[in-house]
Amino acid sequence: MRLHHGAPVALFVLVLLCVHGGREAEAAGGGFVRAQGTRFVINGSPYYANGFNAYWLMTMAADPAQRGKVTSALSQAAARGLSVARTWAFSDGGSNALQSAPGSYNENIFKGLDFVLSEARKNGIKVILSLVNNYDTFGGKKQYVEWARGRGQAIGSEDDFFTNSLVKAFYKNHVKTVLTRVNTVTGVAYKDDPTILAWELMNEPRCQSDLSGRTIQSWITEMAAHVKSIDGNHMLEAGLEGFYGASSSSSRAASVNPAGRQVGTDFIANNRVPGIDFATVHSYPDQWLSSSDDQAQRNFLGRWLDAHIADAQGTLRKPLLIAEFGKSQRDPGFSSAQRDAQFGMVYAKIYQSARKGGPTVGGLFWQLMADGMDSYGDGYQVIFAEAPASTTGVITYESRKLKMLGKAFARAERAKGDASGKVTGGN
Repeated sequence: MRLHHGAPVALFVLVLLCVHGGREAEAAGGGFVRAQGTRFVINGSPYYANGFNAYWLMTMAADPAQRGKVTSALSQAAARGLSVARTWAFSDGGSNALQSAPGSYNENIFKGLDFVLSEARKNGIKVILSLVNNYDTFGGKKQYVEWARGRGQAIGSEDDFFTNSLVKAFYKNHVKTVLTRVNTVTGVAYKDDPTILAWELMNEPRCQSDLSGRTIQSWITEMAAHVKSIDGNHMLEAGLEGFYGASSSSSRAASVNPAGRQVGTDFIANNRVPGIDFATVHSYPDQWLSSSDDQAQRNFLGRWLDAHIADAQGTLRKPLLIAEFGKSQRDPGFSSAQRDAQFGMVYAKIYQSARKGGPTVGGLFWQLMADGMDSYGDGYQVIFAEAPASTTGVITYESRKLKMLGKAFARAERAKGDASGKVTGGN
């Protein structure tokens, strides 16, 4: 296994001991993670965590013959120092959907999500739950507007998801249903469960009919208030990819957004909405700059991350999570070395920011899968049992190192507090 950043082997051994020694305490529950300035904190101590995306967890967990894959993936992830999972709390319309019609839910699928949260807790993993999809995979906003059309609403496009009053009522009802759900395994309401790190309003919201960003800005404002009116325990994020919009200078958007892309979101304005606790960014230079070579894509990735880290620190003054990043095996000329280099760059940006007290709190690669899930593969999947040792090595080493940094910060703050108490007592 290649160790990055020139770290000595002794440090790696120390990381192993630190992480494995603390896992039992983490699995016992812990508290709610909060946003405090530009950091995450848990029980008053800094919280940093790398993790993964696994959108399929609920679907697999709902099938008794397949739920072992959920347990396997979560336990393997925890063993490698990963402590946050991002997954879907939606599946709208179609066969085996969570929500087959507005307000009509499949209890068996919901029990699958219950199982996911229970297993995550056992493994010391926090979970980000996304509440609807921008895309028509698993229903998404397209399914919501079709439901509304079926009830006589005059809807012009899928973007009316963000403005039509009936569609918004459907969505708000789904939010309430998920947040107030009582887990059939643990007996804990979702809104009271510290296993959940945060809610996500939508996976990658886009509104091509209003590139000014005002439509999505209004929707995020309304829905953030709705979530917070039900659940005051958990953090909330919007699900943004990170594209800059009208609130930034035209030169900023042109120089940072890939090929000047606009999708109707605004990284700065959207994340300034009251109730949005932290910012997110997604990173797919292999999709956005598909005609460029690997080195050019990595150069873009560095600039993309640097811009968002700087703006999270200086403009938003909120934590930043790199909520999706990855490189597809289907890219022309792909090699595992290219993926390792990309992952290494992302993890280095996270660690460098965190070490300096900056806003970057972690990163979630897309996507983790278990053995025997070939039909779910999209080219980006990482299967620990099959991935090259170099790839699992980068993920494991960097995740444990980041976790150890959080523990070091916590020890330093406790020591500072103890010293301050002694001085005060001496006076």
